[in-house]
Amino acid sequence: MESNKKIKKAILMLEDGTRYDSYHFGASISSSGEVVFNTAMTGYTESMTDPSYKGQILTYTYPMIGNYGIPSSSYCKESISEFYESDKIQVSGLIVSYYSNRPYHWNMNLSLSDWLSRNGVPGLYGIDTRSIAKKLRKNGGSMLGKILIENEDIPFYDPNLENLSEKVSIREKITYGNGQYKILLVDFGLKNNILRCLLQRDCTIIRVPWDYDFTNEEYDGLVLSNGPGNPKIYEKPIHYIRLVLKNERPIFGICLGNQLLGIAAGGDTSKLKFSHRSHNQPVISLKTGKSFITSQNHGYVLDSENLPKEWKIFFKNLNDDTCEGIIHDYKPFFSVQFHPEASSGPTDTEFLFDFFINSIVNKSNK
Repeated sequence: MESNKKIKKAILMLEDGTRYDSYHFGASISSSGEVVFNTAMTGYTESMTDPSYKGQILTYTYPMIGNYGIPSSSYCKESISEFYESDKIQVSGLIVSYYSNRPYHWNMNLSLSDWLSRNGVPGLYGIDTRSIAKKLRKNGGSMLGKILIENEDIPFYDPNLENLSEKVSIREKITYGNGQYKILLVDFGLKNNILRCLLQRDCTIIRVPWDYDFTNEEYDGLVLSNGPGNPKIYEKPIHYIRLVLKNERPIFGICLGNQLLGIAAGGDTSKLKFSHRSHNQPVISLKTGKSFITSQNHGYVLDSENLPKEWKIFFKNLNDDTCEGIIHDYKPFFSVQFHPEASSGPTDTEFLFDFFINSIVNKSNK
């Protein structure tokens, strides 16, 4: 049941001085971070626990959020959360147009407001969130902002100046499963669905921290996970990736992992004019000519112009023609900017995990 709390007025303040008067739900605290948007109709539980959103205030453009509440924190095999993408809420705040305070679903355990309260995260409602998204789009897809409860003021906070993986990555090595293929998974802030997708494909997963020296590890394939922040901050793992590019063990990079692989290969990254933050970004494979709908959440892009000639663009964004992935001509290395493990959906590109496993099989057969 929804907690019986007095409705408090609140403010969303953007770095350019724009002010949105609103109402508060969730935790009764002020918060600051990078304001971004998401266009999904469902999946707020998954998005809010996605470590890629660390330090961000998430704005939902879909008009009604919270109508099906929050599921239980149950676990599936290998002690992986069944419904969450990490062990806690990662966003610094939530902004919605209309908050549904009478949620109902057969699997509901808590209301969204109570879940936010228990995790110390504030939420705002009563704002035209689509107008916020339009404003953010004109400012590179994000702006610094702060949620102010009852006129309490706090400073702005820019998460892009920090190494956020230090806050969301694991501290020590963890092993999952007992499958045929040994996968080394570097955790820059990974989503749990990467683990689920690999375990479904007969893998043993060795999950290591973001700054772990994996250059002397034995494995069949290397996965570079998604994660938050500016890719150029990650100098140590980029150095390790450069070293393992000298051998031919398969590599699969996802989101931030795509950018790190590209930098290690000789490319560069830059801030996008319009960030990709939606569940319906169209991409096309330059190998097959097929198009796919993907889920994305990033403000940086891999500039592929400086890559060595043996690297090719794998996928391209059909909205702005930016690089959405790269692939090596003859070594089993590839990466994508979008989320093939998207949770919640779309699942159009989950086949890339099979593509990765097949590259391991082909390598072992040579």
